[in-house]
Amino acid sequence: MIGVKEKQDIYVSTFARLEKELTAGHWSWTRPIRKSAIERFAELGFPTSKLEEWKFTSVAPIAKLAFQPARLEPNGLTLEDLASAPLADVAFGTCCHRLVFVNGHFSVELSSVDALPEGARVTSLSAAVRNDAALIEAHLARYASYNDLAFVALNTAFMQDGAFVEIPKGLVLDKPVYLIFVATECEVPTVVYPRNLIVAGSGSQAQIIESYISLSDSVHFTNAVTEVVAGENSVVEYYKLQHESERAFHIGAVQVQQDRNSNFTSHTVTLGGGLVRNDLNAVLQGSGIECSLNGLYVTSGRQHVDNHTVIDHCRPHGTSHELYKGILGGKSSAVFNGSIVVRKDAQKTDARQSNKNLLLSEGATINSKPQLEINADDVKCTHGTSIGHLDEDSLFYLRSRGVDPDEARTVLTYGFANDVLNRMKLDAIRVRLECALVARMPATHTQLEEQ
Repeated sequence: MIGVKEKQDIYVSTFARLEKELTAGHWSWTRPIRKSAIERFAELGFPTSKLEEWKFTSVAPIAKLAFQPARLEPNGLTLEDLASAPLADVAFGTCCHRLVFVNGHFSVELSSVDALPEGARVTSLSAAVRNDAALIEAHLARYASYNDLAFVALNTAFMQDGAFVEIPKGLVLDKPVYLIFVATECEVPTVVYPRNLIVAGSGSQAQIIESYISLSDSVHFTNAVTEVVAGENSVVEYYKLQHESERAFHIGAVQVQQDRNSNFTSHTVTLGGGLVRNDLNAVLQGSGIECSLNGLYVTSGRQHVDNHTVIDHCRPHGTSHELYKGILGGKSSAVFNGSIVVRKDAQKTDARQSNKNLLLSEGATINSKPQLEINADDVKCTHGTSIGHLDEDSLFYLRSRGVDPDEARTVLTYGFANDVLNRMKLDAIRVRLECALVARMPATHTQLEEQ
């Protein structure tokens, strides 16, 4: 039986075999970055529970499988297939600019980017590298550090494609950009490495949706990294929606760099995946910045979801708000580890953080650890966490008025999640998520009754 170290070495040997292909042509400038990244991965190895940042999340199921890079091959996927997939139908019609990636590879046929405003670019990362390597080189792999993050290092070594979105100075993008990453049926466990770069120029505004879905229950591993650059006075609303199958593994990192007076809002929603880790780090490197991180994770069965966030206040007069909520059923588990860092030069910081969890069964578990690291003396910072069950008095009230027990639980559960959903400005996304949440409730309640 091959051990974890041998599986780790497989990635290193695979890189050696693919290095010429990965750094060919317009990608040649990435050669030293990739080599440094794979060397760092070899040094770090897969994270273990001995590391504080991974104390409650075991990646052994990933480390023990020999995932093969997903190949570019005919898959027969049609627009009709995609339009019927969970959450994907929002991207069709004229409401969005749409980029679709199937098993990690860009699909021209399934994508639709029409009539972009002058100066805006929405394209695949590989195309952007071909057409403007200098711009990509100025930003790509400059923010998401792989020095201490093994999975970021792995992504950086193997990155081939993903999305590139550029919003020029002063432009308000007319429609949201919807990035869809689709996993289809695979004969062997496969891995993909989406790499996304979003650059919002000064005074620009944009809405970005990044969605991950499965169209089969094949075992697959998504190792994604997204870098967001929010220029001075820009406004970026970012959604990450994860609805992969429960045989999928998903490790994702989002690194946000904010300039002076910018406004960044994220909505991270996790509904699928057997093992999911979301890292979201925001660096507020100018004064007068606003940053809001919202999250919702809904688990059942034996799912495990880990959300790690860092909001780093580097300059004065920064404001951050963070609200993450979890709904856990069955024997599922979740982790919330949120850090707010206030540097010594970040006076007048106003930061609030809250994590609330609803346990729908006795077998569900949550490890919640909100943290503050304050190095300035003129700040307003609060943080808190709560863990509870459905309120019995509220359940009794609804049932006494003839509401079915499952429907009563659904009403109360939806009410718990609603203040996160209501923070979303895109009505179509919010409505689809509301439907997806309600659809999951019967299975969760069945698990509750069986325990």
